[in-house]
Amino acid sequence: MRRALVTGGASPIGAAICRALARDGCAVTVHAHSNAAAAGALAEEIGGAHTVFDIADHDATRAACEALLEAGPIQVLVHNAGAHDDVPMAAMSEAQWRRVMAVSLDGFFHVARPLLLPMMGTRNGRIVAMSSVSAIMGNRGQANYAAAKAGLIGAVRALSLECAPRGVTVNAVAPGLIDSPAISAAVPPERVREMVPARRLGRVEEVADLVAFLCSDRAGYITGQTVSINGGMA
Repeated sequence: MRRALVTGGASPIGAAICRALARDGCAVTVHAHSNAAAAGALAEEIGGAHTVFDIADHDATRAACEALLEAGPIQVLVHNAGAHDDVPMAAMSEAQWRRVMAVSLDGFFHVARPLLLPMMGTRNGRIVAMSSVSAIMGNRGQANYAAAKAGLIGAVRALSLECAPRGVTVNAVAPGLIDSPAISAAVPPERVREMVPARRLGRVEEVADLVAFLCSDRAGYITGQTVSINGGMA
């Protein structure tokens, strides 16, 4: 049984990914930072485990990963943790820029680096970083978020070249407008129909199914790619 770690696993998309990986036979560890109770409940539901740490903190993340590795290599890593702090750049503070970058982009480095060598040693690993349609199309008020998510695409492309000879694939998934309480509150249905050619929000289960496929043996020849799931937006 492959061991999987999903960062930001208590979020709507993260929880769907955890359930999909568990359904496919992975032993899933659900990561959370501020939502430990939800992570614990989800872990109990899927028969997995949970861990709590601030992924923006390098030392805390390294210590948490080392603790996880005591039970063996992590062979599936899904970096879903992210942060929003939307504001036009002219009014954006340094703290707003840095926090968003720290969670999405620095967090990927913090969590992936200590897991890489043990994963490559198994010669069968999967890494998926959750990017965003904002990284591809841009979005007003999201210069920090778009930069962080675009940075993940570059990191994935470079890391895939390092990992491919060892049987580890590295890909990014770029969701568009996915149904969640936050999106439903911010984007009215008529605006969804204007923005999305498919004329609806995506479902978290659709994103999770894509991620689960990329983490499966069936996707062993797919690496270094960014796969958009956005109803035709870009």
